[in-house]
Amino acid sequence: MAVSGQDVADFLGQGDDTQLVALAGQAATVITAMAMAYTRDQGFTGTEPNDQIAAVITTAAARLAVHPEQLATDVGSVSVRGGFTGWTLAELFVLNRYRKRAL
Repeated sequence: MAVSGQDVADFLGQGDDTQLVALAGQAATVITAMAMAYTRDQGFTGTEPNDQIAAVITTAAARLAVHPEQLATDVGSVSVRGGFTGWTLAELFVLNRYRKRAL
């Protein structure tokens, strides 16, 4: 089953936040497209990822959803530098299992 905004918001422990669910849904769509491109559609049935790739999509979409601006920000003494800046090493371990590499 495709990763939904509700799945991502639930993963973040904020499944009752309707604004986050909507934002997470957009993030999941973007990250799913990126995962499909990275694996050249391997690990997908149509547009539905298998469970392993769905886990990658959930974690990456969570990073994108919680910091959608993707810009470093300072608010008083708090600095925000995270967000989605690419696949994590753990995500790459999963995605590389499905990736077809050019010869």
